Amino acid sequence: PACARRIDVYSCILVEDLSTWLQRISMSRRRRSEGSDDRDRYAKRRRYEDDIEEQLESLILGVGEKSTASLESNLEDLAGVLASDLLSHRKRILELLSKTATAMPDKTSVYSTLVGLLNAKSYNFGGTVVEKLIANLVEALTSSDFVNARYLLRFVVDLVNANVIVPASVMAVFESFVSVTMESDVAQVRSDWYVYAVISALPWVGAILSEKKGLELDKLLDTIDQYIGKRNKDHVEGLRVWRTDEPLAQRDYLESLWEQIKHMQKDDWKERFIPRPYIAFDGVLREALQHTLPPVYPPAHNESSCYPTPQVVFRLFDRSDVTDGPSLPGTDTIDRYVVEEFIHQTIDVFHKDRKACALALVSFPGKTKLPLNYMLVEAIFGDLFRLPLPPHINIMYGSLLLELCKLNPSTLPVVLAQAVVLLFDRLDTMNTVALDRFAVWFSYHLSNFQYRWAWEDWEAQVSLPGDHPKRKFLTEALEICIRLAYHQRIVEVLPESYSPILPPDTQPVIKYGSEVKVAYHGCSMTSRFTSWISCFSTFLDPSPQQGIT
Repeated sequence: PACARRIDVYSCILVEDLSTWLQRISMSRRRRSEGSDDRDRYAKRRRYEDDIEEQLESLILGVGEKSTASLESNLEDLAGVLASDLLSHRKRILELLSKTATAMPDKTSVYSTLVGLLNAKSYNFGGTVVEKLIANLVEALTSSDFVNARYLLRFVVDLVNANVIVPASVMAVFESFVSVTMESDVAQVRSDWYVYAVISALPWVGAILSEKKGLELDKLLDTIDQYIGKRNKDHVEGLRVWRTDEPLAQRDYLESLWEQIKHMQKDDWKERFIPRPYIAFDGVLREALQHTLPPVYPPAHNESSCYPTPQVVFRLFDRSDVTDGPSLPGTDTIDRYVVEEFIHQTIDVFHKDRKACALALVSFPGKTKLPLNYMLVEAIFGDLFRLPLPPHINIMYGSLLLELCKLNPSTLPVVLAQAVVLLFDRLDTMNTVALDRFAVWFSYHLSNFQYRWAWEDWEAQVSLPGDHPKRKFLTEALEICIRLAYHQRIVEVLPESYSPILPPDTQPVIKYGSEVKVAYHGCSMTSRFTSWISCFSTFLDPSPQQGIT
């Protein structure tokens, strides 16, 4: 009986434990189910948030593109959308707006207007944007990222046109940059860049600074003029593509832009090609409160600082070369600089995607007011021939010109052929490095057009001395054409008179062939191995005469 009672007790305990265990399992499953529901809700919410942020990015980066409405209407609608999302997506909107300063420098005025509209709706957010831009500018200067630093400076000072910052702050930043010219015992490239950063931003803000801070601006321009007048220009001879200034002068980049700025100043700071959408919102922007920029000081020079090298502006076309359509802006006008700046910065942004780059270039807003094809060809060749090195790999410029020919098949190939003729006529004074790049590009370009060219026009150059630049160009170009194709193909497209400069046809040399008279080490083994392969191939694929037994 005692044993029976113990068994009953144990049975009750086991039943109670089993019941408890089942309850725990049930509760655990319920908790896991509830946790799974929470995770699902979180994942759905995260996907929803990501979708919204992707839409915001698409709206901000694509404003004014592929839209039938006006740019001003798009900006007004976008400002309303962003203002309503500031509470939930403030950080992401801030990142995107600061990103546009360097990722899309061709739309500086568009995004400065957008910041102005947001500042009118939220003064605190406008101040946050300004602080973020200044922090990015300081970081770019400290890390020697001078390309993005120049774009950031332009964006920051253009905010004065949208009534976001006070003009006095812009002048303070400009004066801080120009003060670098007073430093002693530093490389000229340092002061050159800071001066260039200032005067390259003046086409955007020169008019309003002249109106609001005329005396301070004149003083600043006098300081810049004195610096440019006394700076050393020995580098020009080593960096110019042409050894002579005839027919077109090849000038130092800083000196060239300074002449264009002075010409703009005489014209009351007028230009034709910078979009200024903030003018349409003058009534709204004027009522907004303005911000004051914090001090921006150029970081001290150190041994790790790597400043951009000086340049010489490449010139190929003159006004007389453009026979149809609008005239070419003069080399001393600010319009020439603004359009060339658009071309260069578009190439810098899209250089990894030739199709997108070509499409962006031909979509220049003011293309009906100037001969865009001539300026495109000149700017692209200027980058390709830049000394000591081009900004991007050589093949990029060749592929970009091909894409432009596809987009404008009736006009651009004609301008490109005209450029080739002018370059060939001036080979006598062309830098040797630029001549080599010209020959490589010319051969590559012809390889995409079945090597068709008016070869008869250059027949007389074949008889020139072997060291003459034109004959050297033809010899090098034909050698590259043969490597891209084959000897007989090039012989077929050339006149007979080109035979003296054509390299001889090359034949393969089989080191261990049966016709080789020199007994190399391993010839006997190679011969046996070849006979074995022949026998084996005969066994696998017998001829019809042998049949199959």
